[in-house]
Amino acid sequence: MGHYAKVNSNNKVEQVIVATADVVASFPEEEGIRWIKTSYNTRGGVHYEPNTDTPSTDQSKALRMNYAGVGCYYDSVRDAFIAPQPFPSFILNEETLQWSAPQTRPDDIFDPDGKMIGTWRWDEDAYNADGEGWVIVGTYG
Repeated sequence: MGHYAKVNSNNKVEQVIVATADVVASFPEEEGIRWIKTSYNTRGGVHYEPNTDTPSTDQSKALRMNYAGVGCYYDSVRDAFIAPQPFPSFILNEETLQWSAPQTRPDDIFDPDGKMIGTWRWDEDAYNADGEGWVIVGTYG
């Protein structure tokens, strides 16, 4: 079994399914549609062990730079999937084909007992107004 992305003539991912290669090969042809294999555990060109941030020992499983999700773009020149740009100010990293904020995300905030009491989210309006895009998201009690 594998993951396959249904890519339309505009190179946009319309659907992602789990199927065998034989099943995908049996689909009737649709004009402008291609089914392209994608790797669920690949991001930034690295294949990870399932549900972890630990790189796999077998990097041959890394496929097309990033897992394809609905709305992603398939770059046929690079043979890679690229997520939609989340904010206008975000910059595409040409090595990983992932988007990053124009500023480094601050560290989460912890109380003296080590409990997280604050985190950050990107605010495009704040970034455009004063150049500071990371804003604190509440405090946890």
